[in-house]
Amino acid sequence: MKIKEKPSRILFLLIDVIALLLITYACLMPIWHMVMASISNPTSLNTHPGIVYFPLKNVDFNAYKIILQYKKLWSAYGNTILYILCTCVLTAVLTTIAGYIFSRKRFYYRNSFMIIISFTMLFNGGMIPNYIVMKSLHLTDTPLVMIIPGVLSVFNIIIMRTSMENVPTELEEAARIDGATDLRILWSVILPLCKATFAVIMLFAAVAKWNDYFSALLYLPTRRDLYPLQMALREIVITATADVSSSSNLLDLSESSTVYKKAIEYACIVVSTLPILCIYPFVQKYFVTGITMGAVKS
Repeated sequence: MKIKEKPSRILFLLIDVIALLLITYACLMPIWHMVMASISNPTSLNTHPGIVYFPLKNVDFNAYKIILQYKKLWSAYGNTILYILCTCVLTAVLTTIAGYIFSRKRFYYRNSFMIIISFTMLFNGGMIPNYIVMKSLHLTDTPLVMIIPGVLSVFNIIIMRTSMENVPTELEEAARIDGATDLRILWSVILPLCKATFAVIMLFAAVAKWNDYFSALLYLPTRRDLYPLQMALREIVITATADVSSSSNLLDLSESSTVYKKAIEYACIVVSTLPILCIYPFVQKYFVTGITMGAVKS
């Protein structure tokens, strides 16, 4: 027997559908606008005042051709991938160890230590003292300055600690009876149950390092060969033609700096965003679980 929906229920569902459609539009339209604008006719794009729903006038991929001919782009891609891999490995090791230590109740003064390290989330030395520290450690103008400062985050430690606290203590006790050490318990018992949180922390670390350009701007003043992707794209957007159009035979140099500048800006955004958009769907299933795992105590 089919149950008839009440008018109030139908109205509620209708409002929900409309609200979700508006949210979806607000989330997807900026990405769609960037992609369509990057392949639009540059002259039409410069005079178009609103959102670009479809390529203007005709499809034009010259903006991407200009970017891809930039010699430093591929080395910057390699630098960024290297920085992400090293940061993720170090973050995984250090955050897991720190989270495990702070989640064990037998660790005396753990609350006192957590208060001390949590203090750094609210207050820090600032940009100039950080630069002085990096300079004193001889890390400036080296690849290590792009890796070491961001490998350990108090926020990630708190998330990992909360997740590990939710693992039943009976599992650890059973492992100890079987003769397992702390390292074996962490690797074989705790981590498999916290893989959602682990995946989210890795995603946070990778995205933060992918979007990081200020560290290179501050700590790599003379080593342009160590620039990450975001700095290379920044140079393309700022110079527009200085290093790019000089190596391109596709465009007239007198027009490329003004006509294609806006299209190049959109193309740079797409190039920097596309890899993250491709990776995110594979870890999205862990995202909500990893963040909310500590919300409900077992």
